[in-house]
Amino acid sequence: MNKGMKKKLCIKNGLIKTMAGQEFKGDILIDGAKIAALGESLAGDVPEDTEIIDAEGCLVLPGMIDAHCHVGIGEEIYRWEGEDFNEMTDPVTPDMRAIDGINPEDEGFRDARLGGVTAVFTVPGSANVVGGTGVAMKTAGNIVDQMVVRDPAGLKVAFGENPKMVYGEQKKMPMTRMGTAALLRQTLVDAQTYKDKLEQGKTDSDKLPERDLGLEVLVKVINREIPLRAHAHRADDIMTAIRIAREFEVDLVIEHCTEGHKIAEELAKQGYPAVVGPLLTNRAKVELKDKSFKTPGILAEAGVKVAIMTDHSVTPIEQLPLCAALAWKAGMDKEDALRAVTIHPAEILGVADRLGSLEVGKDADIVIWSDHPFTITAEPLYVIINGKLVKPEAKEETVN
Repeated sequence: MNKGMKKKLCIKNGLIKTMAGQEFKGDILIDGAKIAALGESLAGDVPEDTEIIDAEGCLVLPGMIDAHCHVGIGEEIYRWEGEDFNEMTDPVTPDMRAIDGINPEDEGFRDARLGGVTAVFTVPGSANVVGGTGVAMKTAGNIVDQMVVRDPAGLKVAFGENPKMVYGEQKKMPMTRMGTAALLRQTLVDAQTYKDKLEQGKTDSDKLPERDLGLEVLVKVINREIPLRAHAHRADDIMTAIRIAREFEVDLVIEHCTEGHKIAEELAKQGYPAVVGPLLTNRAKVELKDKSFKTPGILAEAGVKVAIMTDHSVTPIEQLPLCAALAWKAGMDKEDALRAVTIHPAEILGVADRLGSLEVGKDADIVIWSDHPFTITAEPLYVIINGKLVKPEAKEETVN
């Protein structure tokens, strides 16, 4: 093959589950970074120089997606040196960008891709009422800008214990849940005012406001270009997030949603998706009192679009399949549980045109499993990201 030519790869004889409504034994042809074709037999469509992977007896799925984690921005093996997810100096920091704190060499990325997790949403922490923007990205690469799928993919806001604990100790607002809601409302009002001034400045330059990076992000929220990603565990905090989202007519994703099962019908009626977890952890604080693996299934059955997350490093990111399996064990429909780590995260993140299912034209992020990933002995035998094999890992060349 000539240098610079796109490499072709064909997965043959696997049980292909597309997560787009099809399941069949057949083949997938990969051309460069994209899926070029798939079907029961592609024998006549596979060029002679194509690399073949025989997936006989295996299940072929789209790569899994962790819809909420801190991989890269809260680095493993480090203490303060690699903790870059909370700028705890101001409760309102919309101008913080997760992408500026991500280290692609964080061990979590390798754990993710070797475990079959090919994309993530890395987001700032929940110390601040407004924490900054998160990024949807691949788990393979050594330059973060080249790993990005969508940036920004949402603005992190937080309710409940964390903001009031951080700033209450500093004797500043917010010390209460009321203070958290008030700060977020005022921030959104400021964004509306800034947007109005920008519109006025189009016809009268004297009215153009001084540039404000934080308000620029918030205008994207007001314009419904990106959603608020609302950290909320307790049912009352979830409803406060919804109340504010409806008041300002902005899009919203409920993050954690620990007590979502208590208000499942209302959440379904409101129509906001939920990213549930971490569930494979202890009750580290009061608002996790009613944590349950039953929550994702109850929400899905009520009609809520559900994704399951690890909140890595709270739960190690490679355990995402196990988290979904345990939700299934607790009563979630098996297909709903699989959707919760594939197509639903892609839809919630606004990247379903590229990720989450196996379809022609989508990114070739594919995992070949020895068995269904909810089986305790299942192993991702081959992991492909952007059309390239990342598992088995290539042997490193020795530099003389």
